[in-house]
Amino acid sequence: MIARLKGLVDLLGEDHAIIDVGGVGYLVHCSGRTLARLGAIGTPARLEIETHVRDDAIVLYGFLDQAERNLFELLQTVQGVGARVALSVLTALTPDEVQRAVATGDVATLSRAQGVGRRLAQRLAAELKEKIGALPVAAGAVPVAVLPASPGADAVSALVNLGYRKPEAEQAVGRALAEIGDGAAVEALIPRALKELAR
Repeated sequence: MIARLKGLVDLLGEDHAIIDVGGVGYLVHCSGRTLARLGAIGTPARLEIETHVRDDAIVLYGFLDQAERNLFELLQTVQGVGARVALSVLTALTPDEVQRAVATGDVATLSRAQGVGRRLAQRLAAELKEKIGALPVAAGAVPVAVLPASPGADAVSALVNLGYRKPEAEQAVGRALAEIGDGAAVEALIPRALKELAR
């Protein structure tokens, strides 16, 4: 079982890369985000690997960090989500965006992934809601529990109405809550969150 590859980028395809490890080229399927961050041909690369063994092939899936790999595995626990759809979700959204979309039931955000219709997005949100919180939050992200009818949710909604993207608004409100405290009123959260967004 291959768990990690360290080598040189030998080729970059539309949905895969070839990593040269000591003269052996490994074809690794990756999300668009991972491929974009791999670097130019000839540069060093290190990928966390998920190995799928089938009757007719051994297929490698590669990720730049463990958070993306963990989420790739978790997405496939949902009925109707295979490796291809899971990679599509990770191409359209960062792991942090997926976690927030599931936590808040944001079906529209989940539907941005190619191959994910509204019904599948609803299933993702419903089936992963209890499991997603167990995943580690990506480095630098601020976890925020935005509950319905809470000052945090109201502040996020206000920022979205001002034209900010929901993930950005949630990050800013999360930092504001961390600084002011969970009992902060929406009137205090919005200006503090706007300062965070202006940085």
